[in-house]
Amino acid sequence: MSASLAAILGGAAGAVALVGIIIILIGLCLHNLSVSRTSETGSSDPSVQVGTHGAVELSIRETRRFQMEELSLATKNFSDKNLIGEGKFGEVYMGFLHDGMLVAIKKRPGFPSQDFNNEVNYLSAIQHRNIVTLLGYCQENNLQFLVYEYIHSGSVSSHLYGTGDQHVREKLEFKNRLSIALGAAKGLAYLHSISPRLVHKDFKTSNVLVDENFIAKVADAGIRNFLGKDMASPSSQVIADEIFLSPEVREFRRFSEKSDVYSFGIFLLELVSGREAAKLISSDTNPNIVEWVENIQDNGNISSIIDEKLGNSFTAEAMEKLIQLIIRCIEGSSERRPAMSYVVTELEGILEKEMSLTTIMGEGTSTVITGSQLFRVAK
Repeated sequence: MSASLAAILGGAAGAVALVGIIIILIGLCLHNLSVSRTSETGSSDPSVQVGTHGAVELSIRETRRFQMEELSLATKNFSDKNLIGEGKFGEVYMGFLHDGMLVAIKKRPGFPSQDFNNEVNYLSAIQHRNIVTLLGYCQENNLQFLVYEYIHSGSVSSHLYGTGDQHVREKLEFKNRLSIALGAAKGLAYLHSISPRLVHKDFKTSNVLVDENFIAKVADAGIRNFLGKDMASPSSQVIADEIFLSPEVREFRRFSEKSDVYSFGIFLLELVSGREAAKLISSDTNPNIVEWVENIQDNGNISSIIDEKLGNSFTAEAMEKLIQLIIRCIEGSSERRPAMSYVVTELEGILEKEMSLTTIMGEGTSTVITGSQLFRVAK
């Protein structure tokens, strides 16, 4: 083989190799761009794609382990002044860490357990703007602690119908409520999309918190996983929250993504009414809640359950679509309930349309059809 032919062949091989390297690099860049866009920190919201692009793989890692001394200092030795509530896991304290970060610390009696560590590592890997972040844990002196980010403005329930001085209640306009509903729906949809998957199992209005910008954040995701068999039989707390539990959960303790959807439907009902759902229904007759909502709608009396504080801040079209979504979410059959990804899409459409209509007409001039007229126009 001549030197010139060898040089030509060598140059061709080098060119092919260079093209191959370029193709590989382009492929890696496109893959990284796709990954970044499916993260909540990227330009696209992963909860919207739930059910169409498969599960979001969690990156499980060792989470932060706090020392009890640090948590004790943060809460002034777990002073009653720092006690802000009590939930299924135990007492909840507000605390300042040594770096100045404000946190919520949940405390309960419990022996050290590797299962506890594993559950914490799993839950702390969940990072989403609409889910309260689990920062770390502690297991010392036969006590167990969960350390969360502190959400300043409290729960949605405290703003809708809460009492006491813990949080100043603010008037929530209809668009605010739609925005909160959408944020909470995105948080739940994300939980349903991750792998390993997570069913909330305890979704309710008091477990939806809002930050200083009124961005909704779902709290207590996975808390039932820590409680284990303790929740297998009804307790006083479960009975108090019975209205949020789907029929299959009440009867068979069968939790699923669709039982979360049912709970979300009750949450929407409370957003619309501004009242606790359990108090909306007569305890004497105790009807099926789906039939109850449908009967009110069929009788043209839907305005009777709409929060009076909303005034005329909503359009009839948006309210009608929201009521229809509530009915779909609280279907007695889990198979007939939509997925949370569908709920997200519906709420986005309702909110977008409501924003465009009220912007065109101006605040306080929404087209509202009140009393028995509401919803009859669509028939």
